[in-house]
Amino acid sequence: MYEGTGALQGRATGSTAAASAWLLPLVILLFFAWGFCTVLVDTLIPKLKAVFSLNYTEAMLTQFCFFLAYFVASIPAGQLIGRIGYLRGIVVGLVVMAGGCLLFTPAAAMGWYPAFLGALFILACGITVVQVAANPLAAGLGDPARSHSRLTLAQAFNSVGTMLGPMFGAALILSGGAEATAPSQLSGAALEAFRREEAHDLRLPFMIIAAVLAALALMCWIVRRAQVPAVHVPRGGDYLRLLRHPRLSLGALAIFLYVGAEVTVGSLMANFLMQEDTLHASAKAAGVMISIYWGLAMVGRFIGSYVLRFLAPGVVLTVCAVMAALLAVTAALSGGMTAAVAILAIGLFNSVMFPTIFALSIDGLGEDTAGGSGLLCQAIVGGAIVPLLAGFTADRIGLALALLVPAACYVWIAVYGLLVRKGSLRDRREDGVAVVSSPLH
Repeated sequence: MYEGTGALQGRATGSTAAASAWLLPLVILLFFAWGFCTVLVDTLIPKLKAVFSLNYTEAMLTQFCFFLAYFVASIPAGQLIGRIGYLRGIVVGLVVMAGGCLLFTPAAAMGWYPAFLGALFILACGITVVQVAANPLAAGLGDPARSHSRLTLAQAFNSVGTMLGPMFGAALILSGGAEATAPSQLSGAALEAFRREEAHDLRLPFMIIAAVLAALALMCWIVRRAQVPAVHVPRGGDYLRLLRHPRLSLGALAIFLYVGAEVTVGSLMANFLMQEDTLHASAKAAGVMISIYWGLAMVGRFIGSYVLRFLAPGVVLTVCAVMAALLAVTAALSGGMTAAVAILAIGLFNSVMFPTIFALSIDGLGEDTAGGSGLLCQAIVGGAIVPLLAGFTADRIGLALALLVPAACYVWIAVYGLLVRKGSLRDRREDGVAVVSSPLH
């Protein structure tokens, strides 16, 4: 997840420029870490759905609780980072993430679905803090003129994490399959014992992740005094004022719908590929194939970081959104290998959408960059709402047709790209200060 440069577009001091040479790789490693953690939810869904006999709407509560954290924690995270700085804020976020991972152990011991939802919420709160800090920090550690290209390149390393995460989850979470041993025939203590036993597989992977996150927190603590760009603390009223600017407010809607669409596709993918009229894949095989979806996103981001050096971001965004919409519709209305290839290929066109929307939305905000970042991070709550809507749709008209929900989301993203490209979102000066720059192209 990314943030535009805004206030960070001033000249870097000599010490900040020197720090960027060695600090930026550490920040990029953070992008990898939260990408890895985020996509593990995709492999959790088929496992929890089977263990707790959930319908699609209930299963999507995992994503609801996970992405609800962005709405709840984004603005407090911005305030926290404004007080303690980027690096210390990242340390706090990593510690909270590790704590959320450790909570999977008591949740598995209880065999209680709401406990898993609580652990996911805590994990996501930590990820939110890290993102709100790392996004502007990454933007400020390089040449502002290359922000779109550099941020997309950094997002590619986030995609390395999202590609490897499902492989890790398939090996340690779905290795035993995702089919419950007829829990409908069990009740009372027998059913509780069955759920605890099945949930036991979820302990080890999250304990491993917690240890890695703790090591990252230690590394960031060691370099906490490095010279980095200053943080502007947004005032409470800034958020409402910023919403009056269409480039940011409509960009927030685009972020809401993009994250919702991306998460919906990733969440439904395993079950979609397991269907008889698609590939009839095993749970483990479907979990591994999710890596193809995220791997294509990684490839697309490396390609996009190059393409964005030459083409207008609005144009690239529109083309990618249109292609993603067409692929989602194809997957919804076809079957077999055609549907499987179509849903996996969506990842390639998802690749540049988030960083491009984020950078376009906040470009030129000046000292309001932190406030704009908080608003856009709140918009990530789309990952909670849209998958729930898609799950409800799947329960009513079928899993395949539920893919029309993300297809509709991509349509608006294409419209936003066109509006930015045509200069329709120029903001007027308010109070004698230009709070948002004119369109880039």
